[in-house]
Amino acid sequence: MDWSAIREEYETTDISLTDLADKHGIKYPTIKSRKQRQGWDKDASDSIKDASNVKDASQKRRGPPKGSRNAAGHGAPKGNKNALGNSGGAGGPYGNDKAVTHGFFRKFLPDDTAEIMDAIEDRSPLDMIWDQIMIQYAAILRAQQIMFVKDSEDVTKVLIESADNAFGGSEKWEYQHAWDKHATFMNAQSRAMTTLQGLIKRYEEMCRLGYADEEQQLRISKLKAEVASMDKAKMVESVVFKDDLHE
Repeated sequence: MDWSAIREEYETTDISLTDLADKHGIKYPTIKSRKQRQGWDKDASDSIKDASNVKDASQKRRGPPKGSRNAAGHGAPKGNKNALGNSGGAGGPYGNDKAVTHGFFRKFLPDDTAEIMDAIEDRSPLDMIWDQIMIQYAAILRAQQIMFVKDSEDVTKVLIESADNAFGGSEKWEYQHAWDKHATFMNAQSRAMTTLQGLIKRYEEMCRLGYADEEQQLRISKLKAEVASMDKAKMVESVVFKDDLHE
């Protein structure tokens, strides 16, 4: 991946960061993280760009400068046989993770968890909050189907105990009446909505602090309108259900 060419294209043309990511097949969080770390700027002067490139190059440099003799005389002592019989090779044994970014965690976490950590490394705090918002919102929408109460006659019968003995079989059932199910649903949804609104508030605060681009600001505005509509529908449903119980 030629990041120098990609940066130059961003800074010297009118292409947006989203279009640039699509053009080069790069995930948006990855290119956005690179832009923030290196200070890409469409209006940056040549001196600023050169200074940024020098900084990037210096970060990649490893080892002492050319001609350094700091390590002279510090090799293995004469006759040392520590490496005797060592044929060298491609590196550590298969599965060695010492050089992996999350190598420390890989010693204790399952492989799939470590892979998720690697995948989200380039996601910004704002993106992570948005992920939480989407997960919470999806759970609320899914609950509408799972916990839906049709009417006052919607009773659920659940077998909680069954046994066979000398006097015949016995069964114990639990009945969940409509008003109990609806009350449970409303309480659970209220708690979930409170959590969702708290996440949205945090997201908006970061937007005000300048951490969001135009696309990220637009999507939170759209979500707020949807949540407001859901709150209104919840109130109407509660009133209708109470009227149904009183009939």
